[in-house]
Amino acid sequence: MRLSRCFLPVMKESPSDAQIVSHKLMLRAGLVRQTAAGIYAWLPIGWRVLQKIGQIVREEQDRAGAIEMLMPTLQSADLWRQSGRYDAYGPEMLRIKDRHDRDMLYGPTNEEMITDLFRGDVKSYRDLPRTLYHIQWKFRDEVRPRFGVMRGREFLMKDAYSFDIDEAGARNSYYTQLLAYLRTFQRLGIRAVPMKAASGPIGGDLSHEFIVLAPTGESEVFYDAAFEEFDWAQEALSYDDADGLKALFEKVSTTYSATDETHDEARWAEVSPDRRREGRGIEVGHIFYFGDKYSASMGLKVSGPDGSMVTPQMGSYGIGVSRLVGAIIEASHDENGIVWPETVAPWKVGLVTMRGDDEASVQAAEDIYKKLTAAGIEVLYDDRDERGGVKLGSMDLIGLPWQLVIGPRGLAQGVVELKCRRTGEKVELSIDSALERLTA
Repeated sequence: MRLSRCFLPVMKESPSDAQIVSHKLMLRAGLVRQTAAGIYAWLPIGWRVLQKIGQIVREEQDRAGAIEMLMPTLQSADLWRQSGRYDAYGPEMLRIKDRHDRDMLYGPTNEEMITDLFRGDVKSYRDLPRTLYHIQWKFRDEVRPRFGVMRGREFLMKDAYSFDIDEAGARNSYYTQLLAYLRTFQRLGIRAVPMKAASGPIGGDLSHEFIVLAPTGESEVFYDAAFEEFDWAQEALSYDDADGLKALFEKVSTTYSATDETHDEARWAEVSPDRRREGRGIEVGHIFYFGDKYSASMGLKVSGPDGSMVTPQMGSYGIGVSRLVGAIIEASHDENGIVWPETVAPWKVGLVTMRGDDEASVQAAEDIYKKLTAAGIEVLYDDRDERGGVKLGSMDLIGLPWQLVIGPRGLAQGVVELKCRRTGEKVELSIDSALERLTA
């Protein structure tokens, strides 16, 4: 992508109403623009990041055996009345009447709808277990939307729902999602610690939220240092290994971690003082096992192996895809701007010509741009008629993993400069060596 042709409106200064780092940098780097309180338009660079996060989430859900679908954003209030949540959910739910005076709502979550869809077509235990998911926009009418996409009203979320014939199966589905989440967050380049959590309006008595550590987090967190040494990917563990999944869950559950909501001072005192870690964190995912809370209230039954009718056990599993953009920035930035993990960066390489009026520099940049693009490398080429310092400042702000800088002096010596955004390390290489490193 040529920056001169991209809609990427960077800002020199942070807006006065932006309070936290991620909100400031998302506005300055041109990821989003607010269109109403707590509602944002995602500009091209922000949309690219959202798509990359969503794709990683999707791949790990598929790998865990979940099946993708898509449900609508608007739901009938009658479904929520069947579960008993329509009046209980609170003012965060945006309630709407259509032209026929029917009560509708903009979905904050989809337990009722997925249960209704499932009961319409699933009649036998032979159709279980199943886990269905989608990535869809949600709306919760926050009383005080703030912190940009971290506490907005409209947000993009992956929500999955499991159906099992009994509690043992439902718990295995829960453990499966626990592992899928650990693998997802590792691929996103962040460490999200699973912590025992309150279930809130979703319901149930088994719940974990995944917390990214960041000074600006809304929750105070407490955890054992063992989580810093944990093998998050657990690559040797198969999703078909029920005993291994249970052992993983038990390890997570017995190693102390909690938010301020569920913090237990007595258990905390049992953790060795040198292993206690405290800080603040941002919730980026939440998983729940709630048994038959929705299946029973909505009359979902299937025939069991002996012919008797059985109420399936359920769980739900959410990841805040749009919130993750802000959380990643909170956890990965410096005084100059964003520092994207390579897996979610909008482009891998920022290509800069220090002198746009130098024909040799421009020609070299054009040639490099074509070769990198042909090799499948995503490149943002700053071909604007701007000073070199302005271009480098923009690249630091946007935070691409690599910067390839071309200037007349270097070219005269047969070298270009390759900078790693995360470490700040700069090396001078021949053009061929730079290309080889970036395409390796």
